[in-house]
Amino acid sequence: MENAKLNEPSKTETPLRYLKGIGPRRAEALEKLGVHSLHELFLFFPRRYEDRTQFVKIAEATPSPALVTLRGEVLTLGIRRRSPIFEMVVGDDTGMIPAIWFNQPYLKNQFKVGTKVILSGKVELYQDRLQLNSPEYEIIETKEEDTVHSGRIVPLYPLTEGLYQRSLRSAMKELIDHHFEREIQETLSENLRQSHQLMPLSEAIREMHFPSDFEKLSRARRRVIFEEFFQFQKALLEKLKIEREKQKSISLVSGDTAVEAFIRSLPFVLTAGQNQAIQDLRRDLARSYAMNRLLQGEVGSGKTLVAAFACFITARAGHQTAFLIPTEILAEQHSRTLEKFLKPLGVTTGLLTASTSQDERIKILNQLKSGQLSVLIGTHALLQETVQFHSLALVIIDEQHKFGVRQRNHLLQMTPRPHQLVMTATPIPRTLALTAYGDLEISVMKELPKGRRPVSTYWIIREKQPEVLGHIRHRVLAGEQAYLVFPLIEETEKADLFAAKEECDRLSREDFKDLKLGLVHGRLDRQEREKIMQSFREGKLQILVATSVIEVGVDNPNATLMVVENAERFGLSQLHQLRGRVGRGTLQSDCFLFGEPKTEEGKRRLRILTKTNDGFVIAEEDLRLRGPGELLGVRQSGDPLFRVADLTLDEEILLEARQAALELIV
Repeated sequence: MENAKLNEPSKTETPLRYLKGIGPRRAEALEKLGVHSLHELFLFFPRRYEDRTQFVKIAEATPSPALVTLRGEVLTLGIRRRSPIFEMVVGDDTGMIPAIWFNQPYLKNQFKVGTKVILSGKVELYQDRLQLNSPEYEIIETKEEDTVHSGRIVPLYPLTEGLYQRSLRSAMKELIDHHFEREIQETLSENLRQSHQLMPLSEAIREMHFPSDFEKLSRARRRVIFEEFFQFQKALLEKLKIEREKQKSISLVSGDTAVEAFIRSLPFVLTAGQNQAIQDLRRDLARSYAMNRLLQGEVGSGKTLVAAFACFITARAGHQTAFLIPTEILAEQHSRTLEKFLKPLGVTTGLLTASTSQDERIKILNQLKSGQLSVLIGTHALLQETVQFHSLALVIIDEQHKFGVRQRNHLLQMTPRPHQLVMTATPIPRTLALTAYGDLEISVMKELPKGRRPVSTYWIIREKQPEVLGHIRHRVLAGEQAYLVFPLIEETEKADLFAAKEECDRLSREDFKDLKLGLVHGRLDRQEREKIMQSFREGKLQILVATSVIEVGVDNPNATLMVVENAERFGLSQLHQLRGRVGRGTLQSDCFLFGEPKTEEGKRRLRILTKTNDGFVIAEEDLRLRGPGELLGVRQSGDPLFRVADLTLDEEILLEARQAALELIV
């Protein structure tokens, strides 16, 4: 039974355009919303609900922004003279009230004096009298009539041009009453439903559209969310199981001696998170099927060191590693870091990017093909056909989402299949990780290396800028270094934004005229950029002015100060990444956010950063602010990952559904 899916339509269903209440025009409008079949229409759930079950006596109605629902009898009706306004007076045993509709004179034919009606709308005061403006209405034929638009919990659907709430709601009621039972088939076994206390799917979908009460609506929503998560997780786990069975890989067994040799070579003590991640990798790499692991962690938690361990184990077994990185700056940084860890252990490394000279490229490719080179670090340049490995056994991908699916898979399509380690410097909320990376096993690193202090973060108003720059000047003169980050390289038509080039020139002439400044941004060629970065690392430059190109990959323990201009223009996780460039040594570090956000969301982002350094807390907040659609990359496509489930609210159901899928698949 669990093989059926919620989104599977019937093979013989009637096209939407031929259904009663839909027709060609509404069918076309629904297609714009992604609804192409009757089955999809039943899964086109309301975006919200209004409670129109509580009737108010007319004498008790008062002006309010809240909706009220009245029940009464039509006393008079007609079109106002010289205006397209239809007015109807309704009365009950306590009084009477007019209801008006603009530009809908045809409504006169809908009602008769003496008709029993239910009206739901806002009561407003107009020219010293109360009235209902454009209320929803329901004509009551009998006392037992099952009303659709009022007198109940009323669904409100997403709309587009050519769709209207009232007509769509009527059509949905008609379809559910007459086409529903044969269309919706149960997808979960009775045992699974009982063990998780889930209502039948047909009942859940009916209640989602026309709830009997809020308690049943809550249970229906839980069933649909469980269904979405369960089917999604089951598909991921089935994929993982199939991949494991067919992806035979090279077993890279590492004894205790090798692990001890690696750890002994380090000039510092590993954190608990690094130790655990190393054990995870050691176990995975020893298997005969390909490892698929995500290594995520806090900014500065030492993920590159863990990757170095995987490279070491692979090289020690006589095989090679490809380390794929999205940007040249980050590739250069990783190359230096990996060489520092691996060279003393006799492991050779190379760097290949678009900026690599032709002579160096030929040398690297020859060493790679012959097996002399154990680890190749690089950008998209690694994905060219001319790059041939002697024995590739491990692929490490940093920030996987910055590569296309074909690019990510290019190096993995070998026999035997290489092990895969995906790294991300952005902590990912658990719900998002289980969704975006649900077919990977996950290692999490939260702790920072010993001796590091949390960065103090301040949201500064523009008037305080001279004071902050004076503070930076004082500390830089005492031997520390600083970053100044700007959202743009050069001035544009957006005059309210500060640009890196112009501000670097101004600061060199004014506030920091006796200090040494450097400017780095994405348009510089590799050699010039590396020369500037090296000067900053060596202390020859005291202040580095930059764009967000330094978001990742820059490691200078002496840099303790950061200013981010127009901070409201950066995303929450991006600001956290930028802040991670300081606080990498033992000195106290400060981050100053200059920003004047106009929206509450913008202000909230900056407040969050001043309150916490915990990247996982920030990631959860980023998920709440931006929503999963943007973070998963589905918002622009207009194709939501889930119809009802919300990764920010429904974590408990996700974990329950994943466990159910695990019990079924494993």
